[in-house]
Amino acid sequence: MAAPRIPPIQGLLAFDSLSRLRSVTLASEELNVTPSAVSHRIRQLESQLGLKLFGRDFSLTAEGAIYIVRVREAIAALQQVPGQDAAPKATRLRVAVTPTFSRQLLLPRLASFRHAYPEVDLVLQVTIPFLNVTAEEADIELRFGTGPFTDRDSVRLLSDDVCPVCSPEYLNEAGPFEGFKTAEAVSRARLIRCPLEPWRTWFTACGITLDEPGGGDQFNDIGLVLDAAVAGFGVALMRMRLGANWLDNGRLVRLSPNTVPSPHHYFLCWRPGALERWECAAFVDWLQQALTIS
Repeated sequence: MAAPRIPPIQGLLAFDSLSRLRSVTLASEELNVTPSAVSHRIRQLESQLGLKLFGRDFSLTAEGAIYIVRVREAIAALQQVPGQDAAPKATRLRVAVTPTFSRQLLLPRLASFRHAYPEVDLVLQVTIPFLNVTAEEADIELRFGTGPFTDRDSVRLLSDDVCPVCSPEYLNEAGPFEGFKTAEAVSRARLIRCPLEPWRTWFTACGITLDEPGGGDQFNDIGLVLDAAVAGFGVALMRMRLGANWLDNGRLVRLSPNTVPSPHHYFLCWRPGALERWECAAFVDWLQQALTIS
């Protein structure tokens, strides 16, 4: 049996360059070849591998995101000359993220980014949802809201559905709530308030004519809202993907089998021109892929 053909190094270099720069023109300038040569090398590589490496706007497909890790490992190994210090100069990337998103969705996946881009020194900062305030200037910023943002370019990263939840103990104490779909059921509960996820979303979907609650405990962080529900403060409106861990470990239970789309979304934002820096484009592309694949 013939040994598998190793893809040509020109094709692998073109794949690496295009995945970082997301522009055939910029990749051709980096590689000192014509744009048509870059496109030809990518088509040749995809044909040999039998894979589609890029989707729209030169974002990596799921297969491409996996393969680029192997390609960069191989390129890094070839760059290591015996007797020479091959340690690459680190590139600093500052990312501002909201607290609960960071803990629940970003940090569990971040090892794959460090593995794919070991030359990037990542600096994580905290941003305040809705106010969009960060302690320092960031290269990439996670924002929460309805968008668009007049001072930033952006891409929608994640949408979610909401559902009322509470602790098993509170359900035994104040329930049952019969699906939490009537004004009578809602009125028997203590509603935990959060400006990031108003109750009117659930009320409107269920045809409940109650006003947005104006009193009661309020928390301005989704993680604190869910922890308060665990502590028995009452019923919280939970974003299903963001709060999956609270359900999985049984600390919270759903009060309805139904969910409602939240009008608020997570966006990745950056100043115009920032994605011309390869590390910024790489992080945006990686996080989109990471949340899609897992």
